[in-house]
Amino acid sequence: MDKLAVEVATGFVRDAGQHLKGDLTGLQAIDRSLSRLEAYSVNTTEATFLTGSMQVTLGEIQSRSETISQTLISAELTPNGSLLATMSEDAENALSQTLNGLNRNVAGRFLFSGTATDRRAVEGVDDVLTDVRTALIGATSVADVETVLDTFFGAGGTYETTTYQGSNTALSPMQLSETESINVDIRATDPVFREVLKPLIMAALATDVALGFSQDVQVEMMAKAGRDLLGAQEGLVELRAGLGALEARVEDADARNSAEITATSMARLDLVGADQYESASRYENIRSQLESLYAITVRSQRLSLAEFL
Repeated sequence: MDKLAVEVATGFVRDAGQHLKGDLTGLQAIDRSLSRLEAYSVNTTEATFLTGSMQVTLGEIQSRSETISQTLISAELTPNGSLLATMSEDAENALSQTLNGLNRNVAGRFLFSGTATDRRAVEGVDDVLTDVRTALIGATSVADVETVLDTFFGAGGTYETTTYQGSNTALSPMQLSETESINVDIRATDPVFREVLKPLIMAALATDVALGFSQDVQVEMMAKAGRDLLGAQEGLVELRAGLGALEARVEDADARNSAEITATSMARLDLVGADQYESASRYENIRSQLESLYAITVRSQRLSLAEFL
């Protein structure tokens, strides 16, 4: 009864060895395949979550930078102190939100820090602006500002050595199946992000009192920042497109793995599956026989002279 109850509940025979007459080779191979497929399923779930979160962040950065670029370009139309100050403030807010996006933490891991998923990717907006402001002391023209920012964001510059807090090592490729893996290597040091941050910083510091730029230079810096932000959109689009291609590959791999899991599970069921209807019928038959045996045993225990009297 216990054996049949297990078979009815699980749909599999309780003693696979007896059922297969001792030949467990096929069953073990199927179980190994299912274990691998389950591991790949975990990887595809993680990859879907990671790429999806990155895509959302990149979309926010693109939308924000595109909007602020239109505002900054208009600086040449109505140049006045109050308007320029407002534009700088808007640019600083956009810069802060962009840095926060690069520091996005999802499920306890920072997305754009490489293998250093336990720490944020970049410094906060105040620290970044302080570093650039210090480097800009003495600059008087847009050309001077561009030179400083190019050095700041260039190879071996302050952005790489100080602003960026993550790892220079990319995440290991994620195995999606026996034959396919993906490499999700998008870090805050990517040139696309630098091309977005550079004009935002230029606009944010254009009206900085400590730097003392003339109004003409401020207007030129704003307009230049707006044009550069528009130019950076192409890089963002390409980065998002590449990430979208990875998302599609993950989705396809997940669908293939799910289909293979289903097929392999059905093969296992064919191999050691129990006929639940037959098992249930046999269970009821044995239960009835056992109850009859109990009844006969009880009656036999009462066959004594004392009980008869």
